[in-house]
Amino acid sequence: MLWCVAMNLTSMVFLVLFSVIFMVGFLFVAVSGSSYYIEWDIVTLNSCSVEMTFIFDWMSMLFLSFVSLISGMVMFYSGGYMSGDENMSRFMYLVLGFVASMGALIISPNMISILLGWDGLGLVSYALVIYYQNEKSMNAGMLTVLSNRVGDVAILLSIALMSDLGGWGFVFYTDTWLINEAGGLVSLVVLAAMTKSAQIPFSAWLPAAMAAPTPVSALVHSSTLVTAGVYLLIRFSSSLEGLPQQVLLLLASLTMFMAGLGANFETDLKKIIALSTLSQLGVMMTILSLGYYKLAFFHLLAHALFKALLFMCAGSVIHMVGGAQDIRYMGGLVYTMPLSITSINLANLALCGTPFLAGFYSKDLILEVGFSSSLNEICFWLLVFATGLTVCYTFRLVYYSMSGDYNLLSLSSVSDEDSVMTYPMVCLSFGAVTGGAFLSWLMFSSSYMICLPLSLKLLALIVSGIGGLVGYTLNLASETSSLVSLSNYGMVLFAGSMWFMPFLSTRGVTKSFLWGAQKYSQLGDFGWMEYYGAQGAYSGFMKGSSYLQVAQDNSIKLYMVMFVLWTILLTMFLL
Repeated sequence: MLWCVAMNLTSMVFLVLFSVIFMVGFLFVAVSGSSYYIEWDIVTLNSCSVEMTFIFDWMSMLFLSFVSLISGMVMFYSGGYMSGDENMSRFMYLVLGFVASMGALIISPNMISILLGWDGLGLVSYALVIYYQNEKSMNAGMLTVLSNRVGDVAILLSIALMSDLGGWGFVFYTDTWLINEAGGLVSLVVLAAMTKSAQIPFSAWLPAAMAAPTPVSALVHSSTLVTAGVYLLIRFSSSLEGLPQQVLLLLASLTMFMAGLGANFETDLKKIIALSTLSQLGVMMTILSLGYYKLAFFHLLAHALFKALLFMCAGSVIHMVGGAQDIRYMGGLVYTMPLSITSINLANLALCGTPFLAGFYSKDLILEVGFSSSLNEICFWLLVFATGLTVCYTFRLVYYSMSGDYNLLSLSSVSDEDSVMTYPMVCLSFGAVTGGAFLSWLMFSSSYMICLPLSLKLLALIVSGIGGLVGYTLNLASETSSLVSLSNYGMVLFAGSMWFMPFLSTRGVTKSFLWGAQKYSQLGDFGWMEYYGAQGAYSGFMKGSSYLQVAQDNSIKLYMVMFVLWTILLTMFLL
């Protein structure tokens, strides 16, 4: 245990130190206006050289700084949350491998070298999702890894297509004409990003990945796995024109709306926060498809701060209430866990875009830029309704954490006594308050001037107010009113199950691929192929060897029989 705590603390110190180093490097690169590109040849195939490349520009250095900071807080937090686990050192190594894979992806401007981080994220995420070895975790892990393999195949196909350009360093081929010369390269990159960032129709794996330990969720949903797809598209942003851009805009808007709607019907605390991550990924993809890659990157970093805090606070609550994740078992926790509940509601308000918190600076800017862009009417209303739904499920959590009835067991011992878990929460709380302003000063040298009509200017504020009022009032009235949801069970089931996406994601595979594989296995592998294949060859060899063995036993009877047979055959031939 002492070794695990020492490893936990050491990892946190080194990661925070790396965060400071990368932040200093970002300031140096940003002020000087330079970037550093490092490459070395591994092998040359005809006219194409397979190279390992790293790029250190303002974007990669800033992102690495945030990833290192959040990872350091998560590592320290894990020392309290995973203290009773027998394999804590294994968990720590897996998380460090996860962080290393994300770092390799961030600094790789080459489609081949990016596989080192891309596949590393997929492999380690599978190992972490199935960390608790039970049937539910195994099913969630298979759904996660198979969904992400679609994106891996898209990356491999894009590598094949980029060989036409004479190299795989995509930072040199950002010109639209050159990229389009490589066929469907941009479409494949968009497909890979959609699978990794869980856009429709690949959204089912994101809530399923909540089977992993909560510190992993805090890391995955803030700055690592799910943001990899957004980051890849940010690097390809100058090539997103035409069909992939319009399709991505519609699917991202639908994902944002679907996740916000589903979170209002969900009762699992971790899945509510996972769906909020899915909704914010839809926001990033929407503004990215409109061509504002800096705003998408801005929201990615601001969202990472308060989303990691939100998961840490949720993990603290789950840890203290005995492992229960249903929010209906909670209520009135502000009296027993004031620090955790204050932090979780601070992160919730930042998520809503409350003025002068981290989410406000990015989210309000995204909404106003989106309203002033050439959005079609469907995407416009999806963006508006998703904003209101975000505040709605946020105030639903506020109700169950602060003002609801105390629904825990009478023997529950709930407190904020574990300082190993509370210290990282306090540190990230400062980030949730000041991170947005800090980032806006760093990334934008001059402020945006957005001129909108008064109705559009106030639309985000009005929709947020209505959403918060509806979310709080409905849960307040649910204690005295009848169960209205039972009379509308079909609609509630459709909205709360992510539009049947988990069912469709698994049912199709089960009924088509697995059914076909079962029939092939019965008729082929265990049938004719077995009879004429391995077992048939085994039986033939065994019979042949037995005949040879008899022939080599020097039996006089055998010799006499063979002599008679050969005599008969010779006589018939001569006659």
